[in-house]
Amino acid sequence: MFNRRALGLALITLALAGCATVSAPVSVADSISNNPSLSTLSGLMVQAGLPATLQGAGPFTVFAPSNEAFKALPAKTMDDLAKHPAKLKDLLTFHVVAGKLTAATIKNSSVKTVNGAELALSKAGEFVTIEQAMVQTADIQASNGVIHIIDSVLIPPHKK
Repeated sequence: MFNRRALGLALITLALAGCATVSAPVSVADSISNNPSLSTLSGLMVQAGLPATLQGAGPFTVFAPSNEAFKALPAKTMDDLAKHPAKLKDLLTFHVVAGKLTAATIKNSSVKTVNGAELALSKAGEFVTIEQAMVQTADIQASNGVIHIIDSVLIPPHKK
């Protein structure tokens, strides 16, 4: 015969232990590096020296191109970015907005990116677009912001 009180305590202990293993949200930079579908972006962020910034206080909204989005870029473009760190950083910071924009708060408007250029945001029902890119996965929460995975790489306007 089993002891009901001992069984109850054991179940409570297991439940609390399970709660202890639930991890708290990590930074935007860490969330990107932990997501297999964003490995190309993660590597480029490291190359451009951005992880430390995106681990900061924020909040940040990152429109994160998927690996497939980077594969769609011409090889010549990727080679050029690899040779010119300033261009790479400009491109990557064009995908980052200061502040936290969830899919629910996005409206038809434009926002200033970290690189200083404007991004056009559009929303039609549940569909959210950033410039020509469609949000594939919205609202990946991080401790210092939010990430939206998009289906294409955004190209910043040429600076004058």
